[in-house]
Amino acid sequence: MEIKAKAKFIRMSPRKIKLVIDLIRGKKVADALAGLPYVRKDAVMPVMKLIESAATNAEHNFKLKRENLYIKSITADGGPALKRWMPRAMGRATPIRKRSSHITVVLEEKITNQKSKSKNF
Repeated sequence: MEIKAKAKFIRMSPRKIKLVIDLIRGKKVADALAGLPYVRKDAVMPVMKLIESAATNAEHNFKLKRENLYIKSITADGGPALKRWMPRAMGRATPIRKRSSHITVVLEEKITNQKSKSKNF
């Protein structure tokens, strides 16, 4: 079962967020949340908050165990950009684009099948 969570209109460039989400894609939720505080990027906080939210939704809404969840996919897509102008020399102006992002995370339960191996003679 897939559990999806989204964080929209995060005031940070998708390029900067992708540096963080590339580190945790495919990992277990517990491992991702344990390792993210040691990454020195501002994008860590919204990503941690989103993963925590998705894991809590899986526990509460679908009665799944947190230790069985892993990050199936996580993406950072571009949102709307605020367009501003910066004055330059001789009466000119240059555009500034203040970008935003939409982050989507998909969690899935990894079930380990523990089959006993018996030899048939």
